[in-house]
Amino acid sequence: MANQGVSNERKKELAQMDPFQVGSTKFVQWASAHKKLLMISAGALVGVVVVFSAIMFSFKQSEIKASELAANAYEKYEEQYSQDQDAQKGYDAVKDDFQTLFDEYPNTSAGRMALIDFGKICFDAKVYDQAFDLYSQALSTVGNKAGVKNFLLCTMGTICELKNELEQGKSYYLRVEKGASNLLKDDARFALALIYEKLNDTDAGHQMYKKIAESPGSSIYKAIAQARIHK
Repeated sequence: MANQGVSNERKKELAQMDPFQVGSTKFVQWASAHKKLLMISAGALVGVVVVFSAIMFSFKQSEIKASELAANAYEKYEEQYSQDQDAQKGYDAVKDDFQTLFDEYPNTSAGRMALIDFGKICFDAKVYDQAFDLYSQALSTVGNKAGVKNFLLCTMGTICELKNELEQGKSYYLRVEKGASNLLKDDARFALALIYEKLNDTDAGHQMYKKIAESPGSSIYKAIAQARIHK
């Protein structure tokens, strides 16, 4: 059988480019016409990537350094405190180390955690004003972490009590008592009950004891609260 020639219609179809080829051709033409713009854009993109990489590297290095400073400071405190169980001497030994950490790496995770760690050291050494300030700073960084938040609020309330600032202390305990989380809620209620008794607000104190007695689960304050209600 003789070979059939390719029809004119088929030749036209073969001559036509598919959509991908058309798009590629148009891009090449556009790129040739805008070569300078493309080079500038590519250079800018490379610059952004380099800057971003440098920033991330700097953050990582800062976290590492902050963690080292915090660990070394706390180790120094433990060594000093273990000698004679003197919290004041331990505080004196590390206060400058922690201050360096706060000054140089305030925005690191290690630096924020050190606010709580050094706050405890200050509290044990009875440096209450500094402890309160550190806990207050830490409170502004914890967000919605209820466990840490309630711990800080209760501790700040305790410091206020130790300084005989009962109304201010009450305000911190109330934030825990009225909060959505049950973590440390009975602790706050018991502290509030005692404050109300000191302020001669018997009814408010009775309400706090009642809430403790009726709260679900076990509580170290429940037996005391029940006894106060029925006395």
